[in-house]
Amino acid sequence: MTTLLITPPSPYARKVRIVAREKGLRLEERVVDPYGSDPDLVAVHPLAQVPALLLDDGTGLIDSPLIARFLDEQGSGPSLYGEGMQRHGIAQHEALANGALEMGVKWLLEKRRPESERSAHWMSRWHHNLLATLDRLEVLARQDQAFHAGSLTTVVALTWLDFRHPDVDWRTTRPALEALQGLLEARDSFRETRPA
Repeated sequence: MTTLLITPPSPYARKVRIVAREKGLRLEERVVDPYGSDPDLVAVHPLAQVPALLLDDGTGLIDSPLIARFLDEQGSGPSLYGEGMQRHGIAQHEALANGALEMGVKWLLEKRRPESERSAHWMSRWHHNLLATLDRLEVLARQDQAFHAGSLTTVVALTWLDFRHPDVDWRTTRPALEALQGLLEARDSFRETRPA
């Protein structure tokens, strides 16, 4: 059986877990410790980052967008990446949402450093970039509330922000994102993978 190496709070792992469920794929999900350089994880991903997908033939795939696309191609039902020229728009949407996550993760890691070692400059920059990206995602959500890889990744990012940065008020000026989050978080695949 194909094995997905994860940490349950990881938004990147959650994204891939949702894709697998939406595409009707059964994966073994194995919890690993990336901060402890878990040997099972490092064997697949030398950077010790989750998720990592260990295939039946012993090879592995890394990086959540790559794993999500692979699973999308393996599973059943319509592609989460669309068809034809639509694919570029969905890929752009997904990249923006991944960028929002990246800013949030960098900001979180900086906040975990001892206060005397934190960079106010970088924390401010990542916070600003995160909010600017959410503004762009709000525009996209006003234009389209459809379920695809871009909206999936957006909602994963929003729910992770609620989990890790509850002080960020992203809802007040972004009603379309709030509506999209409510819509997608009601799906079984989202409920089953919600961070605790």
